[in-house]
Amino acid sequence: MEARLNVFENNVTAKFFRYINSAGKVLSNSSLPAATQELVKIRASQINGCAFCTDMHTKDATAAGETAQRLHMVAAWREAKVFTDAERAALELAEEGTRIADAAGGVSDEVWANAAKHYDEEQLAALVSLIAVINAYNRVNVLVRQPAGDYQPGMFG
Repeated sequence: MEARLNVFENNVTAKFFRYINSAGKVLSNSSLPAATQELVKIRASQINGCAFCTDMHTKDATAAGETAQRLHMVAAWREAKVFTDAERAALELAEEGTRIADAAGGVSDEVWANAAKHYDEEQLAALVSLIAVINAYNRVNVLVRQPAGDYQPGMFG
C-alpha cells in the first residue's frame, strides 16, 4: 500500500506537521498523565480508523511501559477492569469529542462533569486540546491512506 500523498516530503504538509507537532509537545509536557494521553490517542485513532496513529501510539505506549492487556482492552474500555475511573472519564470524553457528528449536542454535560471530577482545569484544557490534535492527525492520515506498521518509537522526535 502506498500513500496518496507523501506528507513527509510535501512542503505544505511538512510545514503543517511542524506546527501541529509543536502543539503536541505542549500537551506532552502538560500535567495530564502520559499514560492517559496515549490511551486517548489510541482510542480516537481506533474510532477514526487511523491505522498509522494506532500503530504509532500503541508502540509508543508499549515503549513507555504500558501493559499489553491494557492496550488490547482500549477498544472495549467500558467493560474492562484495567482502567482507573479517571482514565475511563478521559476515554469517554475522547469518544464523544471524536464522534461530535453522532451526538446532536456534541459532548454531553454528564461526560464533561465526569471528566471534571478527575482532572483540574489545566488537565482538562490539555485533554480537550489533545483530542483535537489527535483528530487532526487522524484525518490527514486517513485522507491520504497513510500506510501503517513501520513506525518505531521515537522516530519522529
